[in-house]
Amino acid sequence: MTPGEMEMVEVFTSEGKGRGLKAVKEFWAGDVIFAEPAYAAVVFDSLTHLVCHTCFKRQEKLHRCGQCKFAHYCDRTCQKDAWLNHKHECSAIKAHGKAPNENIRLAARIMWRIEREGGGLTEGCLVSIDDLQNHVENFGEEEKKELRADVESFLNFWPPQSQQFGMQYISHIFGVINCNGFTLSDQRGLQAVGVGVFPNLCLVNHDCWPNCTVIFNNGKIELRALGKISPGEELTVSYVDFLNVSEERRKQLQKQYYFDCTCEHCQKGIKDDLMLAVKEGENKVVKLCRECLKKQEPVLGDTNIYLLKILSIASEVLSYLQMFEEASGYAKRMVDGYMKIYHPNNAQLGMAVMRAGVTHWHASLIESGHGMICKAYAILLVTHGPTHPITKDLEVMRVQSEMELRMFQQNEFMYYKMREAALKNQKIQVMAEPTNEAPSGLFHTKQ
Repeated sequence: MTPGEMEMVEVFTSEGKGRGLKAVKEFWAGDVIFAEPAYAAVVFDSLTHLVCHTCFKRQEKLHRCGQCKFAHYCDRTCQKDAWLNHKHECSAIKAHGKAPNENIRLAARIMWRIEREGGGLTEGCLVSIDDLQNHVENFGEEEKKELRADVESFLNFWPPQSQQFGMQYISHIFGVINCNGFTLSDQRGLQAVGVGVFPNLCLVNHDCWPNCTVIFNNGKIELRALGKISPGEELTVSYVDFLNVSEERRKQLQKQYYFDCTCEHCQKGIKDDLMLAVKEGENKVVKLCRECLKKQEPVLGDTNIYLLKILSIASEVLSYLQMFEEASGYAKRMVDGYMKIYHPNNAQLGMAVMRAGVTHWHASLIESGHGMICKAYAILLVTHGPTHPITKDLEVMRVQSEMELRMFQQNEFMYYKMREAALKNQKIQVMAEPTNEAPSGLFHTKQ
């Protein structure tokens, strides 16, 4: 976070929430309010050999650290950039005989940085690691058991020659990771690949209908405005997916983040009626939700979240089977429902519209496909920005689909002939669905 960005936000006491961040100047949709590198970050255990440990990009061929044989990097540049954070880790892994799990590795990286710089405020941070919430006092019995196991594993891994920390402080660090660890995605935002701690982001409070969104881009998180934000207005992000009724969102927030949501959408149940919409004369919703899509359609409203989730699955599976015409019908209904529920600049809405547009394009429905791709591009320009790899990919698709649309409008017969010939020589690539490995919330919580 640069000094200039620090001047654009201010820490304040938010009523009923504790500390928060508010805007000092006016922001508009798509503005980057601040970008922040991780205080510490690690790759998930299952992906340590597939993802660069510095930039978190997926690569087919990675260079392995010659000392510990554990860390992997894109190239010498990434390896050199990582050395400050990997040096102690490298020695500890060699001494321990193997790398511990991601939580232990992240805690160790945080501790080594504290050993190096102290636990107070570091350059570019508005809050210190010491002052972040840990919520250890709110842990249930199972969470306390896991915490004790983590502390024991950490002590077994932590080198005796490094600075020694007390049990209470180590527990604080694990508590911080548990409720403040942010999930990192790969370069296209399609798969969760790691977890990191970003102190400034931790100050941004939750709202189910937020004015900001967060993405991971080029090794930093970016807090981006979703619309006009006035000076003095609190900055908020959503910790959970909005596509749940208010009661379920509140339960999830209490379970994962230990607070009761009092936002307007939860208090008033805004859009709950849309998400549970049923058609007149039908009252067997719960039973019919467990049945197949065909039986649900006469009963559930077009914005019912259970219907929308099944439409999403049906569209994805049919696209995988390259039955694009049928898939496009389900995708269109899904997007129409999402548009009535999500914030117009919601990142998940943008990704869903993009996938639907690609499905229509593959189904030779070029007019509606191009329209959806353009709509998705407009949303992702706000949520991800023009330099994000997925936005760049979408721009290429937008230009290509526009060229095909012009060809279609000039000579429909020739368009289909040329498309048919092209498809015979090239297998269609299906746009990947974001992985289910990503946690349901904004912040990473150990499952």
